[in-house]
Amino acid sequence: MPRLVLLGVIVVAAVIIYAVIDCLMSSAREVRSISKPAWLATIVLLPVLGAILWFLFGRPGRRPEPRPRANRHPTAPDDDPEFLRNLEIRRRQKEKEAELKRREQELADREKRSKQNDDEKPSSN
Repeated sequence: MPRLVLLGVIVVAAVIIYAVIDCLMSSAREVRSISKPAWLATIVLLPVLGAILWFLFGRPGRRPEPRPRANRHPTAPDDDPEFLRNLEIRRRQKEKEAELKRREQELADREKRSKQNDDEKPSSN
């Protein structure tokens, strides 16, 4: 029985010491509910209750991890998939236009040769 009491006293003392150190190490701006000196006084004057209240209501909450913004825009054009997609579309359109011009030129050359061949043939009248 005395060992159990001694163990309880050690655990309570450890919790109180941890609460005091945690309060001292916390930033005054992040402490919730009441001021940091008031929390220290509460923990020391009401040892068990003060430590429990500190952990429940005074301790700074966990800082949320920064989430990447969903609306974040790329900083450089080559990082932007939409920009790269548009470049690819423009490249394909230019290739198609060049192919179309080449075919038109071939057709015009054929018509010219055909016309020259027709002019060179003697008429059978």
